[in-house]
Amino acid sequence: MFLVPVSRESRDIARSVDRLFDEAFGGFFGAPATAGPRGETAARSPALDVAESDRAYTVKLEMPGVKKEDIKVTIEGKRISLSAHSESAQEKKEGDRVVYRERSVASYARSFTLPVDVDQAGAGARLENGVLTLELPKRGAGAAAQLTVN
Repeated sequence: MFLVPVSRESRDIARSVDRLFDEAFGGFFGAPATAGPRGETAARSPALDVAESDRAYTVKLEMPGVKKEDIKVTIEGKRISLSAHSESAQEKKEGDRVVYRERSVASYARSFTLPVDVDQAGAGARLENGVLTLELPKRGAGAAAQLTVN
């Protein structure tokens, strides 16, 4: 049974419906529909906001529960790719029985292309409160680079 609280914003309701669709029909499109035998799930596509100034792009992605060490950001010209994987420790108190677990494993993957090439040397990334912020200065073409998340 699927319940959606009325107090949620429309964006949250849309994500809940997307999750329901992915769990029910994901297997028909080549992706695993549910968690595997060890609890792994298909990578989620994090919500993305892109802002542009004269000099740079600012990209924000929601990645709750992920540590900065687990995030990989790759820049190849105009193409930005990121992936992250985290597992939370399985907390179990004596006498407790887990009825339902949804937050033990989180995987994220997202790629997008910007209109102009990015200056890899000037690019930066930081993670605060589950939001990854990328500062991507505009520039001509260059070689592939991987960012360190601060």
